[in-house]
Amino acid sequence: MELALQFAEKLVAENSKALESTTFYIFPNMSPDAYEQYHAALKYERRGNAVAVDHDRDGTPNDNGYSDLNGDGLITWMRVEDPMGDWMISKEDERVLVKADRSKGEAGKYRVFKESKDDDKDGKFAEDLKEGIAFNRNLTYKFPVFEPLAGDIAASQLETRAMLDYLFEQWNIFAFVTFSPANNLSSPLKYNAGDARKRVVTSILEKDQAINAMVSEMYTKTVNQKAFQQNNQGTDGDFFQWAYFHFARLSFSTPGYWTPEFKGKTNAEANYLAWADSLGWNSFVPWTEVKHPDFPNQKVEVGGIKPFVMVNPPFEKVAEIAQQHTDFILKLAAMQPKLEFHNLKTESLGNGLTRITVDLYNNSPLPTHSEMGARSRWLRKVRIEIDAATDKLISGDKIKLVDTMGAYEKATFSWIIRGTGTVTIKAGASHTGFATQTVKL
Repeated sequence: MELALQFAEKLVAENSKALESTTFYIFPNMSPDAYEQYHAALKYERRGNAVAVDHDRDGTPNDNGYSDLNGDGLITWMRVEDPMGDWMISKEDERVLVKADRSKGEAGKYRVFKESKDDDKDGKFAEDLKEGIAFNRNLTYKFPVFEPLAGDIAASQLETRAMLDYLFEQWNIFAFVTFSPANNLSSPLKYNAGDARKRVVTSILEKDQAINAMVSEMYTKTVNQKAFQQNNQGTDGDFFQWAYFHFARLSFSTPGYWTPEFKGKTNAEANYLAWADSLGWNSFVPWTEVKHPDFPNQKVEVGGIKPFVMVNPPFEKVAEIAQQHTDFILKLAAMQPKLEFHNLKTESLGNGLTRITVDLYNNSPLPTHSEMGARSRWLRKVRIEIDAATDKLISGDKIKLVDTMGAYEKATFSWIIRGTGTVTIKAGASHTGFATQTVKL
């Protein structure tokens, strides 16, 4: 949220000239209920909104959430000693637990759960959270039916529907940048021909992949943090993928920040702790034994990395991160399709007739339409219109529609007009902007 807010502030205060040619729609927080948990007395990484939901379908909504077993105001993890458990202590850091690899002869020592109790006595833990539906699981593309925090119906939540209803009325959008867990900017999505030919397309299309690669290169040159374990390139029901696959716009996503690689650690938690330790941060709750009503005869310990610290940067780094991402978004905006008229020619043919010839040029490294947009036929086509009266237009189309214009592509148009005075030619679409040319006959 802070990156979005700082972008808005920097846009208005320092880069207002960009507003002369570009409209920016900024939605800083689409999960306000979940965001509140960061500031609550009990802190945990919440994703769902405040709607009552029966996640485990036992007839009672939200009846088995987290429990603060050690009373520290944080929800971390609990490990239960069990020789049949799947988890063992990491060789990289004894504070970290990893799954035992049976194929390598590793034996588990613990069962691991989020800090909780079996409040509804069904043998499960924290399976019916005191939260509702997550915005980033409730979108229509690859909607994860019956999965936790997704809901029963796509776009069912007030905040989801409100945003989509608003966006479907904004025809001038050409691209999205989303701050989310997904990342197709540190490294671009890969094109898969088979998935691109499916009835329900699940691969970025080939021409759009080339654009993603170009924009990704610009991002890595603008944002100096090197990618480390950035493997999330979209999850079912998320906004980033919806914006491309269902809304047909160019869509880019980045977390904005991640823990840098440190001392060759391969496990993400071990890597984070080594880095945090080097900075003297207190980011870990030591494993502490607690009495647990559901495991009266087993040793139960609570501990782990504190909520939020792995995904949120230290505040002193926010200004630099925000500036770099502001620079990137402004560079992307400057790449937007830009239609121009060039090489205007008028030729008198006698008898009051004039031939007009002109080139329409897309002076941009981006096409007027994503390949997905052209394929879906959802984006409005480029419309070329001349305001000559019908009885004066001897040759040529009064209105011509062009499906798409590629990067730095030109198209030539010609008309024959009877009469004197002036005519105006206009070309464009809401998401490309418009070019106009007045011609004296």
